[in-house]
Amino acid sequence: MNIAGILVGLATFLIIGIFHPVVIKAEYHFGTRCWWAFLLAGLGFAVLSLFLEDLVWSTISGVAAFSCFWSILELFQQKKRVEKGWFPKKDRT
Repeated sequence: MNIAGILVGLATFLIIGIFHPVVIKAEYHFGTRCWWAFLLAGLGFAVLSLFLEDLVWSTISGVAAFSCFWSILELFQQKKRVEKGWFPKKDRT
């Protein structure tokens, strides 16, 4: 029996589930100026994925990389959701 697909699916589910509140908190505390942190993390996971020999861990690292890249877009979308009043806005005075 091969459980690799189930493990990758579970890891993908957890990674996406973790990134959702991380993006919300990052936008709340830092605004969109922290987009570069997601870019660097994504590049790091992408490079790691290239060097991992185990296919499951390489795949999970790739999923994490592209979740970081997608989070950059979501960070700017979150800013728009805050402007619409859907999420609380931090007073940045």
